[in-house]
Amino acid sequence: MLTVPELVELAGRGVRYVDARTAFEECRDKNGLIIDVREAEEVLAKPVDGTVNIPRGVLEMKILDLVPDHDRPVFLHCATGARATLAAEQLQRLGYTGVSVISCSLDDICRLQQEGSSR
Repeated sequence: MLTVPELVELAGRGVRYVDARTAFEECRDKNGLIIDVREAEEVLAKPVDGTVNIPRGVLEMKILDLVPDHDRPVFLHCATGARATLAAEQLQRLGYTGVSVISCSLDDICRLQQEGSSR
């Protein structure tokens, strides 16, 4: 049986990781979407402007309605990167080709988003 860290490491082998700046730039330039896969309570406690919240547990059931184009860039984030990595693997299994995980901390994502909105 695999531990959660082992499962995340295994899932991450085929996943593209980017920093927040790259994600926000590519999102802007390529009509991408940033999805926050944290639970709703976590998002309420520490929201990230400009992202869509779809909790990891229901992502596969809701993604097609939100992102019907399987080639559209999708950037995933969570609190630590673990859920985003597992979510990215699942989206790739569903046929999504432009999936990336934002690899920096949630605080860094929030800080960069605040910098961008103050410009």
